[in-house]
Amino acid sequence: MSGNLLEIKDLKQYFPISGYGFRKLSLKAVDGVSFSIKKGEAFGLVGESGCGKSTTGRAILRLYEPTDGRIIFDGTDITHVNMKPYRKRMQIVFQDPYSSLNPRMTVGDIVGEPLDINKTYKTKAERQEIIIERLNLVGLNTEHMNRYPHEFSGGQRQRISIARALALNPEFIVCDEPISALDVSIQAQVINKFIELQRELGLTYLFIAHDLSVVRYISNRIAVMYLGRVAELADSDELFLRPAHPYTQALLSVIPVADPQASKQDRIILEGETPSPISPPSGCTFRNRCRFATQKCADAVPIMKEISPGHETACHLY
Repeated sequence: MSGNLLEIKDLKQYFPISGYGFRKLSLKAVDGVSFSIKKGEAFGLVGESGCGKSTTGRAILRLYEPTDGRIIFDGTDITHVNMKPYRKRMQIVFQDPYSSLNPRMTVGDIVGEPLDINKTYKTKAERQEIIIERLNLVGLNTEHMNRYPHEFSGGQRQRISIARALALNPEFIVCDEPISALDVSIQAQVINKFIELQRELGLTYLFIAHDLSVVRYISNRIAVMYLGRVAELADSDELFLRPAHPYTQALLSVIPVADPQASKQDRIILEGETPSPISPPSGCTFRNRCRFATQKCADAVPIMKEISPGHETACHLY
């Protein structure tokens, strides 16, 4: 890994919603997120449902037009440019293979559609060859080409989604909770396929998930999000061994341990509900649920600071 393939600087994604009278409200799904991803790296993005991690991934690919901030891909600012030339280099695997695949198209046409749109082949034979190659990469074969999505299991459908994402030989793939809709028995197969493809093709991942154990297994570095902001960022092992932010500590404390004798006394149970992204608390958005909160947490927004090499957190405790 050398150099950054992707840099996100103060990314914001607000969605306007109806208000009362002259008051216009916005849902602050992503509120000033910054991080970078090195070439060949798997970067994990975790957090509870509604924290803005999937929105971050889609904003990076400009599936949503960012409200503010900068997206720099391979040294070029792509925040406001025509994305068509970059679609070949940046792809996404969606969360639910049941809804992300067109039920009226055969597997061959699903994988071949990006090739048709971008006109990356000269003959039908070349198109066929590329499709077969991509299907083989994900563990499928020629016999599957003429079948429809409903004829496959959940794990096989996700493999079709991965083959479609690989059709144009991208450098960067956003994996938007790609195993959360799958049975536990086949989640490991899909994760191992992602790792295998990364090694073979030199891919760079933004791996979005809420399962911390899965993210640790596949990711080199992990960012923890809470209510639209990054609370902590560190190498995978560093984050698990020395979590700094109270929110990260709470998340890690409730990971199930395969030991019936393990004590539950060390679990940190967060009280209260997650605040609304429409009207987040002043200062630190986590302060209403934090056991260490002080008046400073209400008065000032904590900024990301490095507490050890490669380990950053946004907390007034440091």
